[in-house]
Amino acid sequence: MTTTPAPTTAPTTAPTAAAGAAPVVEAHDLRMRYGSTDVLRGVDLEIRRGEIFALLGPNGAGKTTTVEILEGFRQRSAGEVRVLGTDPARADDAWRGRIGLVLQSWRDHRRWQVAELLTHFATYYPDPRDPAELLDLVGLTHQARQRVDRLSGGQRRRVDVALGIIGRPELLFLDEPTTGFDPEARRDFHDLIERLARTEGVTILLTTHDLAEAERLADRIAMLVDGRIRACGTPTELGRRAAAQAEVRWTAPDGRPRHERTSDPSGLVWELHQETAGPIADLEVRRPTLEDTYLHMVHRQATDTADTDGTDGTDDGAHRTGFPAGADTGEAAA
Repeated sequence: MTTTPAPTTAPTTAPTAAAGAAPVVEAHDLRMRYGSTDVLRGVDLEIRRGEIFALLGPNGAGKTTTVEILEGFRQRSAGEVRVLGTDPARADDAWRGRIGLVLQSWRDHRRWQVAELLTHFATYYPDPRDPAELLDLVGLTHQARQRVDRLSGGQRRRVDVALGIIGRPELLFLDEPTTGFDPEARRDFHDLIERLARTEGVTILLTTHDLAEAERLADRIAMLVDGRIRACGTPTELGRRAAAQAEVRWTAPDGRPRHERTSDPSGLVWELHQETAGPIADLEVRRPTLEDTYLHMVHRQATDTADTDGTDGTDDGAHRTGFPAGADTGEAAA
């Protein structure tokens, strides 16, 4: 896991842009076809500066393909894409120096000591973070002299994060970033992500299967199902738009527990109040959550699609390389 730095142009960490500024990421009618299989079927995305944007979807939905196109690692079949004002398909090293990547898995740099690795990659950026401060930031100060191949899974993931942000990126791609983290490490990482976005104005595109993580971190969430964006909005908006109805539970005057699903829970509660002419015993209203929305859309895809058309076989375990131009990874003898 690395970023691709710019040899001459310093990246900028600007505060959140004013309303009306150009989006950091724009995709219109984005399409991808592998052979006769359509993986992306007209994806539209717009991500604003300083925003934490989560892309959710089941395996095979096209998440990795979408992100790889935005990162410049994969050529699209059709559609328009601009990232930081540039078409990723025509981007140069200066553009790559403005983005950071934290890939889902990375097995390189095994023989490097952690501090050596960060110091080495810092040399590829004109304005890198101080490696010692970065070690402290990601909680690896005590592992500074330890070899990467002797780290735990969660510690290795922290190295990935450190490499992703060492060049002070304007745009950070996070692919399942907290895999292997314990609860405390996950909380610390969430605090770091919020700091990058809220304080430094870094735009963050997050892909995750952890709905609680997306709900906590993301300003907006897009749900990609079967190669299309099925919904996009804030976590609260998506919960309200869930096709799954609210559930109202109460105890009837005869003592029997009752429940009913409805799209108008307030109206139902009012009717119950009128009927009972008094307090409603054990009243509970459960509104649709982000998880309800997600599961409904995935279920709808499974029931509406009779075949496997749209499966993206690259979505899990996809391998990308993000070496800086001319970087010596030190792995030739590994």
